[in-house]
Amino acid sequence: MRLRNKNYEIDMLNGPVMPKLLSFALPLMLSSMLQLTFNAADVIVVGRFEGDAALAAVGAPGPLINLLVNLFMGLSVGANVVVAQCFGAGNYKDTRDAVHTSVLLSLISGVFVGLFGFFLAGTFLSAMNTPGEVLPLATAYMRIYFLGMPANMLYNFGAAILRAVGDTRRPLTYLTIAGAVNVALNLFFVIVLGMGVSGVALATIISQIISAVLVLLCLMRSDGAIKVELKRLRLDMGKVAKIARVGLPAGLQGIVFSISNVLIQSTVNSFGKSVVAGNTTASNLEGYIYVAMNSIYQAAITFTGQNVGARRYERIGRVARDSLMVVFAIGAAMGGLLMLFKRQLFGIYTSDEAVMAAAAMRTAIIAPTYFLCGMMDTTVGLLRGMGSSVLPMVVSIVGVCVLRVVWILTIFRADPTLTMLYVSYPISWAVTFAAHFVSFLRVKKRKYPVVTEGAGSREV
Repeated sequence: MRLRNKNYEIDMLNGPVMPKLLSFALPLMLSSMLQLTFNAADVIVVGRFEGDAALAAVGAPGPLINLLVNLFMGLSVGANVVVAQCFGAGNYKDTRDAVHTSVLLSLISGVFVGLFGFFLAGTFLSAMNTPGEVLPLATAYMRIYFLGMPANMLYNFGAAILRAVGDTRRPLTYLTIAGAVNVALNLFFVIVLGMGVSGVALATIISQIISAVLVLLCLMRSDGAIKVELKRLRLDMGKVAKIARVGLPAGLQGIVFSISNVLIQSTVNSFGKSVVAGNTTASNLEGYIYVAMNSIYQAAITFTGQNVGARRYERIGRVARDSLMVVFAIGAAMGGLLMLFKRQLFGIYTSDEAVMAAAAMRTAIIAPTYFLCGMMDTTVGLLRGMGSSVLPMVVSIVGVCVLRVVWILTIFRADPTLTMLYVSYPISWAVTFAAHFVSFLRVKKRKYPVVTEGAGSREV
C-alpha cells in the first residue's frame, strides 16, 4: 500500500518553502474563516432579528466554551505533530496507528467535554457575571452547542490528520458545504420557526455533524497511509503518550489562556449589555484576522514536524523565516482593513450606536497590533513541530496569562476603563513573542544543530 496520495498532499521536504507554505495555508485560511462564519452567522442573525440581549447571549459564552474545549483541541495539535513526524519519516505502520488512535481519541474527548459543558453551563455563566437578562438565553445556547461536541472534535482531529500530510483542500470543501447548511438553517430556525438563540445553536451542531461525517468518509476512502478502517479503531497507548506529550501542554496552555480571557470577559460583562454586545461584535471581526494568521501557525507545525521526522533539520530555519514573514503581512494588512472599514462591518451585526461605539473602542487597540499575536503563535508552532511543547506552554502562561491577570488586578484596578483593559492584549503579545523567539533559537541550536549537505553548505 502507498504511503502518499499525491493528488492532495504537499511535499514539504524538498524545494522552496514559501510557495508550498502558501499552498498549504490558503485553503486552511479559507476553511478556518468559513468555520468562524458558523458563529458569525449565529451572531448576525440573532443580532438582526432577536435584539441585543440575544446578541450578547451568543457572544457571552464564547470564552467559556473555549475554556472547556481547549484541552482536547490541544490533543488535536498533538495528533497533527505525531502523524506529520511519522509520515515525514516514511513509516507506514506508525502513521496508520497514529491516525486510528487520533480518531478514537476525538470521539472519547467529544463525549466527555460535551457532557461536562452541558450540565455545568448555567453554573459557569453565572460565575462569569453574565447579565441577568442574558443568562437564560446564554445557558440555552451553550447547552445545545455542547450536544454537538463529539462531531466538533471528530472534524477537528480528522482535519488535523489531513493537514499532517499537507491536505488542506478537502477540509475547505467540507466546510463550504456545512457552512451553507448552517446559514440556511440559521435563517429557517430563527425567522420561520422563531427559535431564537436555540435555533442558531441547533443549526451550528447540525453543520458540525455534516462536516464530521464528510471528513470521516474522506479518511475511510483514502488509499494512503491515513486510511481509516472502523474495525481498526483502537488506542495505541504509545501513540496516545506521544500525542499527549505535545497536545496536553498545548491544551493546558489553551485552558490558562481561556481563564485569562474569561476574567477579561467577566470584567467586560460588568460594563453592561451594550458593551458586551460591542465586545462580541468586535471580537467576531477580529476572529477573521486570527484564523487567517492561525493558518500559518498550523503550517509551521506541520512543515516543521515533517522535516523533523525526515531529519531535514536544515529546512527548519527556512520554515521559520517564511512563516513569520507571511503571518506579519497577513496580520498587518487585515488589521488595517478592519480599521478602515470598521463602521461598515459593525453595521452587519448591529445598528445600535452604543454597541458600535463599544466595538470601535476595542478595535482601535486590537486591530493595529494583532500581527503580534500571529507572530507569537507561529513561533509556538515552530517549537511544537520540533516536539517541544512544555517550554512554549510555560512561556505563554507567564507572558500572556499571568501578565494579563496582574494587569487587571493592578493597573486596570487603578484606572478601570475599557481602554486600559484592552491594552493588556498587545503588551502581552509583544512580551511573549520575544520570549518564544529566543526559546525557538535555543531549542533549534540544542536539538537540531547545523546539518552539512556538502561543501560550502550552511544552516539556514
